[in-house]
Amino acid sequence: MSGRRNGALVQNRPPDWKGNGWGIALAGPMITKLCVLLALVGPTDLERQRLVAHFEMTESWLADEVSHLSEAQLHFRPAPGAWNILDCVEHLNLSEPQYWAEFKKVMATRATKDESPSEDVDRLWYGIDRTERTKTVPSETPAGKSDDVAASLSHFRTLRATMLTYIRTSKEDWRHHQVPDWDRDCYQWLLMISAHSQRHILQIREIKHSPGFPAN
Repeated sequence: MSGRRNGALVQNRPPDWKGNGWGIALAGPMITKLCVLLALVGPTDLERQRLVAHFEMTESWLADEVSHLSEAQLHFRPAPGAWNILDCVEHLNLSEPQYWAEFKKVMATRATKDESPSEDVDRLWYGIDRTERTKTVPSETPAGKSDDVAASLSHFRTLRATMLTYIRTSKEDWRHHQVPDWDRDCYQWLLMISAHSQRHILQIREIKHSPGFPAN
């Protein structure tokens, strides 16, 4: 509807209209949502390349460290109650399925505009620096159930093949899915999975350099 005021045509407007602010008030939320949607994109080529390289490195490195060892070497404990090499491999076979399940659970939720409070390099340092250690949770604690290192490696590689296929092909937005109760996004969570295995590969190397480790 319209009317005239002092001879001029006046367009009636909603009662809460305040100049241009009304249009901005309506457009603001829509612009915000649009920006979030535009930001929700898959990994960059470099991000994908780095993840694939790290996963491939740790998978082959683990096999190189343990596949040629004797039974005495695999069962050697550097101290009473300490893990042996078979324990380290079993731990990876217990933990990685849990980490992968958590990743898929988080990725099934709605993406947000939130960003990780930590840096990718923090995940990389986790795999390198073993000076800070925590007690393993019961669900990831090895119980000495496997003496067959070849079978353990095959089990490890099976899940790694699944994860690597996903990493190579996924177009999902890992950066805008935050892992609850952890200071990282899902890209960093994937990086943590591989860095975690690196951490225990270094543990295996420490065992192999411990006093008393069998020569063969």
